[in-house]
Amino acid sequence: MYVVVAGGGEVGFHLAKALIEAGHEVMVIESDRRRSQWIEERLGSVVLNAPADEGRYQLEAGCQRADAVLAVTGEDAKNLVICQLARYNCGPLGRVIARVNDPKNEIVFKTLGIQETVSSTRVLMNVIEQELPTGGFLPLMPLTGSHLELIEAEIAAGSPASGKAVRALKLPDGALIGGIVRGGKIVPGVGEAVLETGDRVIVFSPTAVEADVRKALFG
Repeated sequence: MYVVVAGGGEVGFHLAKALIEAGHEVMVIESDRRRSQWIEERLGSVVLNAPADEGRYQLEAGCQRADAVLAVTGEDAKNLVICQLARYNCGPLGRVIARVNDPKNEIVFKTLGIQETVSSTRVLMNVIEQELPTGGFLPLMPLTGSHLELIEAEIAAGSPASGKAVRALKLPDGALIGGIVRGGKIVPGVGEAVLETGDRVIVFSPTAVEADVRKALFG
């Protein structure tokens, strides 16, 4: 597999190193000359000293034959431009994957057609919240090809949703409870169902209103 890694910072370097060790062909595009030299000293001639957000250098890196282009700089705006250009330059076969530093920007990437995004901030928050014994709120996954996501939340004692019927929750437009996990069984998330402390609810929600879903459940 041939992979173009746009950005040679710590994320890009270690990603390229891991891919090479796994037997894949890699080209790193890094604009900083000293950083490029540093990478070359450690990984060999697998780095192009050029700005990855310029189409001609993506072509020079051979992105038209790449199986994947990974935009992993530390700037969301730059990653977005890299991905947009890669979709144009690299043809329909290669995957374009973006690192998103601010989770709020994921909706922008998806709106502009970049469906595969990775947010380290969101991943870390998910891990932290998954460890919370009660009252956890965990965005499980985005739903492919849409601006929707799947959320799991545990109803804690004293939360506004505890003891309230589903129909009485002030969920934002477009969000709905798909089911309630109670005592190891699935309870339909219909309007008459009353939420109890300890229930885990599965919510389908537009990504943009995630904070409003949290507020409706936890205040």
